Amino acid sequence: MKIVGTIARYLLGLMFLFFGLNMFFQFMKGQMPPGPAGEFANLLVTTKYFYVVGALMGISGILLLFNRYVGLGLTLLGPVLFNILLFHILMQPAGIGPGAFATLLWLLVAWQHRRVFERLFAARLEE
Repeated sequence: MKIVGTIARYLLGLMFLFFGLNMFFQFMKGQMPPGPAGEFANLLVTTKYFYVVGALMGISGILLLFNRYVGLGLTLLGPVLFNILLFHILMQPAGIGPGAFATLLWLLVAWQHRRVFERLFAARLEE
């Protein structure tokens, strides 16, 4: 299981580093999706919100790749993944595959590093 978690961590880190850098350098050209999904994506681009998301993705990818602050990387990626899934569930269901795959990888890595989150889920801190 440790090998699977490590592979998942590297895949997740590379994936989000790649797509985070793509938000800045646009080396993967694409078309805006039609309908509300396109309007929403266009709004994120015109307000420069994509840069914030891209920075979070890139920083999280780096944190996951270098194994020292995996918990922080997972914590930063959680809301990004939630929004990716919500975007696809509500506006573009056909494109949910990569987001679901990234969520599966996130869950595998989070399970392997669950000790990082123990105090977060503790009912009460012992004094």
